[in-house]
Amino acid sequence: MREVATALHRFGLGGRGDEAAPGDPRAWLTAQLKAYDPAPAALAALPRTPALVTMLAEAQDDRRERRDEKKAAATTPEAQMPQPQQAGTVPAPYRELRDQYVAAVAARTGVALASAAPFAERLVHFWANHFAVSIDKIAVVGLAGDLEFTAIRPHVMGSFRAMLSAVERHPAMLLYLDQAQSVGPDSPLGGRAAQRGRERGLNENLAREILELHTLGVRSGYGQADVTELARALTGWTVGGLARQPILRGPGPGFWFAAPIHQPGARTILGKRYSQSGEAQAQAVLDDLAVHPATARHIATKLARHFAADDPPPALVARLEAAFLKTGGDLPSLYRVLIAAPEVWSGPAKFRTPWEWSLAALRATGVKALPGATAAGAFQQLGQPIWRPGSPAGYDDIAASWAGPDALYRRVEVAQRIAKRTAPAIDARRLAAQLFPGALSAATSDALARAESGEQALALLLVSPEMLRR
Repeated sequence: MREVATALHRFGLGGRGDEAAPGDPRAWLTAQLKAYDPAPAALAALPRTPALVTMLAEAQDDRRERRDEKKAAATTPEAQMPQPQQAGTVPAPYRELRDQYVAAVAARTGVALASAAPFAERLVHFWANHFAVSIDKIAVVGLAGDLEFTAIRPHVMGSFRAMLSAVERHPAMLLYLDQAQSVGPDSPLGGRAAQRGRERGLNENLAREILELHTLGVRSGYGQADVTELARALTGWTVGGLARQPILRGPGPGFWFAAPIHQPGARTILGKRYSQSGEAQAQAVLDDLAVHPATARHIATKLARHFAADDPPPALVARLEAAFLKTGGDLPSLYRVLIAAPEVWSGPAKFRTPWEWSLAALRATGVKALPGATAAGAFQQLGQPIWRPGSPAGYDDIAASWAGPDALYRRVEVAQRIAKRTAPAIDARRLAAQLFPGALSAATSDALARAESGEQALALLLVSPEMLRR
């Protein structure tokens, strides 16, 4: 019975009171690899990449016009008067994109709450955090969810190579890491700009994060020369539909290879020469990085940390690494290693992040959807706003980052609100036994039995050690 609890909580997103526990936990998890739906209806109904890029282009044009009008009016007497400031508001041209963000948060949350394949959905969230973007950069606000929905979800049951290629081409990643601004110094456009005294140079942000975060990992043997060479190979990878110059605007909104800004010539990266031309050059580098031994170890370590322990078990890391190298990065092969791993079934408890805890609490109480504004506000309050980790490294996956006193107090507040709304229809004692079969501690059972009301019992269950950990 303890294995049932492990399958529900460590592999899945938490049990539901209205569903029977799986009879064969491992078979239940394995079946989800085929049952996974990459495009559930809630996500398929959202605007896709071209429409979102068009919205961004219109917002940028609107903002430029407003800025120009403001400059023109700056000399009037009224302009000299102090103007009230509203901190934290989204500029007017970007409010439609903010609405798209809220809708995407609602859809993501709803899919996770209602899914019959929660292990697969956990894997989606893992990869979205691995390839993190942050809405702290305003150009990404409307596109962050689309990256997860269109570049990650379709490849979760495919190959790492395909996912890597799709992510690095997505406008959200290209804009977040400033790739759209990178110009080869010796490219046709770069040369003309230099002649006019307006040099437009190389931006290394995307290249650096591809090597450090997305593939090889830190201290894996690459150097600054490799970063610079990859940045040169990536020049021309940009977002069509945004640039004001016709030569760079592309045929339509979305990924666009702009040859006029690509740095010509062969590149040498990690000791290998790449003589391909145009878009194919960077793609060839990505293809090699996707199956590099350092990438295999980096991905294996992160998966072992997420599913087994904050300090990844070396033996599990080695088995995941071997499976990655043997299959060329076939992701379901790695998931099967995890399902079979004794370290996951018997390892120390992992502390749930705010996202994980919220999903577990809501699934437990039968909630299957939340309004977007409610969901966005709740995750903000709990300290893990969706698609806003603040850095390309994503959110931490260890207890020390989430188990502070203030963070726990916030969970207590949210638990009380959930219990107040749902307690009349829920017997917390019965629910506890169903959610944690064979794994409910005597201390938690006693606390629930002593609760003064059904509402208090449910609130205690939602912040019990069993619910805080997985």
